[in-house]
Order: sequence, then C-alpha cells, then structure tokens
Amino acid sequence: MIDPARFGRVAVLYGGRSAERAISLESGEAVLAALERLGVDAVGIDVGADLVERLRAVRPARVFIALHGPGGEDGTVQGTLEWLGLPYTGSGVLGSALAMDKARAKLAWRGAGLPTPPFEWLDSGADWAAVLDRLGGAVMVKPVREGSSIGMARADTPAALAAAYREAVRYGPVIAEQWVQGAEYTVAILGERVLPVIGLETARGFYDYEAKYLRSDTRYLCPSGLSAQREAELAELALAAFRVLDCRGWGRVDAMLDAAGAFQLLEVNTVPGMTSHSLVPMAARAAGLDFDQLVLAILATTLEGTP
Repeated sequence: MIDPARFGRVAVLYGGRSAERAISLESGEAVLAALERLGVDAVGIDVGADLVERLRAVRPARVFIALHGPGGEDGTVQGTLEWLGLPYTGSGVLGSALAMDKARAKLAWRGAGLPTPPFEWLDSGADWAAVLDRLGGAVMVKPVREGSSIGMARADTPAALAAAYREAVRYGPVIAEQWVQGAEYTVAILGERVLPVIGLETARGFYDYEAKYLRSDTRYLCPSGLSAQREAELAELALAAFRVLDCRGWGRVDAMLDAAGAFQLLEVNTVPGMTSHSLVPMAARAAGLDFDQLVLAILATTLEGTP
C-alpha cells in the first residue's frame, strides 16, 4: 500500500451547482470517508464561486474530483486546477469536455470508425415526424451536456418527441438518438485496466435516473451474462472509445447490444458516481478491490511523474 503521507493534503471537490448536485454530495462524502479511513490528510470542499480562494486557503497537494455534470465533468474545474498547477484525478480538459458533450463524443467515435447510434440535433423548429422517420421511428431524447440520465426520454410519436424536447432543452442543447432495442452494459476503466463488465436490467423503459438511484428492483449482472469472447470484445471497444476522447485516469463507458448483435457506444462518464448504487465500485469489487482500495487506486493516478 502507498504511504498515505506521499499524497500530501488532498482536497475532495464535490457538490457544485449542476443538476447532479445531490449525487455528487453522496459521492464526495463517500470518497472523503474512505480517504480518512486510509489515513490520508483529506478535506472536502463543496464547490462554489469561491473555489480558487478555498483551494488557496486549504493548500492541497492534489485534488480528488467527485463533481458530476456541468462544472465538474466538462473541463471547467479541470482547467482551473491546471491553472493552479494542482494534480487531479480523472480526465484532462479536452477529454472531460469531449466526453461531457454527447454529440461531439459521437462525432469523434464516428471519425475513428467506432459504432454509435445515428443521431440528430433538435431545435424548436424541427419537423418532429421527419426526425422520427430518418431515425427509424423511435428515439432517445438527450440533453447534450447532462449526466445521470437527467432530461432523457424515449419518443416514438411526433407529439411525444416535441414534449420530450421541451423537457430536455431546459438543460441546454438536445439531440435525438436512434433507439436501440437490446441489452445495456457498462464498462469501468481504471488506469489502463478494464474492470469486469456489468449488465443492467430494469423494469423501467430504460436505465433512467429513477432506475439508477431510487429503485430497488434494478438488476446489476456481474458476471454480465456475455460470453468471455463477447465481453473481451466489449472491453476492447470501451477502451478504444475512452482513448479516442483523450480520457485518462478512470471512467465508465456505457454501451448497448443492438438487435443485430453489434455493440453500440452511448457515452463516457469521466467522473462516475461513487455512491452505494454506483457501478464503478461494483465492478471494482468483482475485480477484488474494495471501496477504499478503489479510491486509493484512483488517487494514485495523480502521482504519475511524482518522485
């Protein structure tokens, strides 16, 4: 085990002002508790407009980012920490920004020849029937720069698509992605290591916010139910998707298996949840890492290049 003193003081950033604030508070508190159990000198900061002043007052040697959503996963706080010269967990400015923007992530994957469902940008003047026709009759409406399935909805009629757009646009730009009917999987990445794949089953129409955080009947399959060959194929695809977006450190790649038996990339989470319901800790347990060991392994990525 790494000597806790080697990390110096660690600031855990959590909370923030995004729609995922409540989940981020849970993640940050869990990470902070783990660091304290490990004997690391750690202090929590509920991020607000005074972040720079608070960091200067705390004088950390490095930062553990547990912020979800805009402001935490989009390169914003990463750029601030770069400017301050502070090592931090997770992806850098470019990787964070690309992964947070679902549309541009998909464009990057397309450019690299990686599979992802077709999509279109939506605006208030869209021909809803024509959008559905071009995308196969059913779509998933998604805010481009939100996480935790916030603002997402399935639509298969023009009226439903218009209503879903009106709800999603509250969170910023919106896309409609071709609906994929099939099994959903998530792949956690830790450094260069791909953790065991988790299969997701929910009684909901899809793995939405309620299925993620509120339901007790959501099923998490680990082993995933895939054959060893197919799981290896998905792991390779997830790692490629992660690298194409210039992501690093740790994260989670979400994908689906379509009706033709092909994997389709959905999105990358660069600061995944670290709550009792969260998937990366679940995958880590399957790989033999308990929660504290996972937190330590994530933090250890900030030591690269440090004597």
